[in-house]
Amino acid sequence: MAPFSSQRNCRVLCYLLELKMSGRGKKVVPKPKTSVSRSSKAGITFPVGRIHRLLKKGNYAERVGSGSAVYLAAVLEYLCAEILELAGNASRDNKKQRIAPRHILLAVKNDEELNKLLAGVTISEGGVIPNIQASLLPKKTKASKDDSIAKDVQSQEF
Repeated sequence: MAPFSSQRNCRVLCYLLELKMSGRGKKVVPKPKTSVSRSSKAGITFPVGRIHRLLKKGNYAERVGSGSAVYLAAVLEYLCAEILELAGNASRDNKKQRIAPRHILLAVKNDEELNKLLAGVTISEGGVIPNIQASLLPKKTKASKDDSIAKDVQSQEF
């Protein structure tokens, strides 16, 4: 065995022995636990602590439960992920690498539920949805029947 690995094994063994057998009544001092954020506990990216602070300072209610901030952060994260996914698809359809406000507008307006949720929202630099009314389009002219029959029958001569 290499000396490096045996030294490492010795250190690990000594550490385990100290944990299991404190010896002569000495207490093993536990390592101070590092703080774990509420966002990581909930498994979400949005900041639960910040949302909780803003809920308390916003005077929305006299009392704010701790679970409300987690729930609101999860809902906001889901909505952002949904909009960004649809906007990314819209930018890819337009052969662009970056998501622009136009792509966000197209994503929101083309999705029925998001359109209903954000009905009164104006997206800056978003533009408008392309729409031409059918009455404004040029009328199609019908070709004569003789021309259509002549196109269907092809010559048998080589």
